Amino acid sequence: MDLDTIRTFAAAADAGRFQDAATELAVTQQAVSKRIAALERELGVRLFTRTPRGAELTIDGQAFLPHARELLRVAERAAASVRPGHRPLRVDVTSSRSAQSGLMRGFHRAHPGIDLGVLTLFDIDAAVAAIRSGTIDASFRAVGMPGRPLPEDIESVRVLDEPLQLLTGPRHALAGARSVTLAGLTGHRIWMPGIVPGTEWAAYYDDLTAEFGLTIEATGPNFGSDALLDTIADTPALATFMGEPARLVWPAGHDLRRIPVIDPAPVYPHSLLWHRDNPHPALPTLRAHLAATTAGHDRPGTWVPPWAR
Repeated sequence: MDLDTIRTFAAAADAGRFQDAATELAVTQQAVSKRIAALERELGVRLFTRTPRGAELTIDGQAFLPHARELLRVAERAAASVRPGHRPLRVDVTSSRSAQSGLMRGFHRAHPGIDLGVLTLFDIDAAVAAIRSGTIDASFRAVGMPGRPLPEDIESVRVLDEPLQLLTGPRHALAGARSVTLAGLTGHRIWMPGIVPGTEWAAYYDDLTAEFGLTIEATGPNFGSDALLDTIADTPALATFMGEPARLVWPAGHDLRRIPVIDPAPVYPHSLLWHRDNPHPALPTLRAHLAATTAGHDRPGTWVPPWAR
């Protein structure tokens, strides 16, 4: 059922005259008459009766009018749901406990009137595909990994360098250290079961281990952060890397230790990705907020892979 025809019927019903409906819709009276006639043929009933004063609804026209109005309301709601500025700003973060999620919580506190949709995608390929299709508006990712250039229509800006800390249980050999150097981690087993080959975070840790001679094990299933914390607390031989801003809660009996890593301090580079033609009006607000609230990059004493610079 053609919406222009339905809109014409409703306008004629409100005006009581085809000429007045034509003026309101900026069409000719002949166009109004043709649309009404086509609708009557489709429905198999007469909708108007011509009178000296104009056109009056028949009984069938009166019965159809509230349904016609509802069709127009549904069409408007459908269009508004995807109209820029009338739908949530949809942003991808790697996890709900990540530094990226913390950035979005800060943005929400600063701009509570902006409707947000925060979701989690797997890797940069999935994120880029979602950005290009319009499924999401932006994504936080580490970009520049070798052999994986961004498409020309995807923009990016580095927004956060996240310092990594060593997380150990109370019986680990480094548990009492106030800080530890990267060289001091040589020979210690660092367990990170969430590393997936081919992802941007795998590329980051591959470069970290290669440059500093570290041992990172990604063996075993990834049961999530709670299971990781349980294992680290109970196994003196294992430690793991954790982002400094990561929001973690563990039982008091675990007595886990978060130890700064220095000389140099490894930082994980987070960038914001978006499509250059994305029209969502809240996207520039997000970029401006991140630019104003995040610290500088490549500070002295820090390390990132060459491709992240």
